[in-house]
Amino acid sequence: MSSAAENRATAGFLVWRLSMKWRVAVDRAVAPLGMTHAQYALMASLHGMARSGQRPSQRQLADHTGLEPLYVSKLARALESSGLVARTRDPADPRAMRLELTEQGRDVTRRAITVIQGLLDQLLEPLGGQDSPRTRQFTEELATLLDVPLDVPLDPHDAADKKERS
Repeated sequence: MSSAAENRATAGFLVWRLSMKWRVAVDRAVAPLGMTHAQYALMASLHGMARSGQRPSQRQLADHTGLEPLYVSKLARALESSGLVARTRDPADPRAMRLELTEQGRDVTRRAITVIQGLLDQLLEPLGGQDSPRTRQFTEELATLLDVPLDVPLDPHDAADKKERS
């Protein structure tokens, strides 16, 4: 995409393009470790949560990552089968499954985090690098946008009807 076209693009389109660029780059970067981007997101999140003393349920991990709970469950079962994640019933809530990385999972996740940090260095270099004021501002703006609740109608025609009435 040319710079001129990017200057005329909507913010939504640019967010889409950046998210796709990032997803593809992460998928390619973690593939040699036998992971997908979604698996990396789950495992890196588990790694970070464990470092802060948390042992999340699948639901808590879904909320943290923004992935659908059913998808987190599917990923966790696959990672458990691969020996990377341990799933145990929560004694306080037998419906909930608690997740943690196995030793093998921690090793693979640490290696993947190193690879992804290299990607982040490349992505954020035009903003002055990971620790630059521009990157901190960009990160704050992304967090602000992620905090905005979106009222998504179940029927796309509902949105058009609302717009016509206003």
